[in-house]
Amino acid sequence: MEKKSENQQQKKLCKRCNQTYTPSSNTPSSCRFHPSFFVCRRHDDQKRYYELGPNDPPYAAKFYDCCGAEDPEASGCTTSLHVSYDDD
Repeated sequence: MEKKSENQQQKKLCKRCNQTYTPSSNTPSSCRFHPSFFVCRRHDDQKRYYELGPNDPPYAAKFYDCCGAEDPEASGCTTSLHVSYDDD
């Protein structure tokens, strides 16, 4: 049986950014993610949650609640340490 290298054994999956990493390379700027949800509502709405009503246009704004980025594939607006699914 082939033995895996130490780095391959230590690789973890980050639950925030979905990247694999090794604990030895995890720094406070390793993980880039959005701390809030991608939402669909008007930007000018001050309510925390807004459901579209029957008279609302179907093109209501879609954006990240944390930074306002309108592209669902936009790079995260926050950096931090990676967090593994193994961490509690």
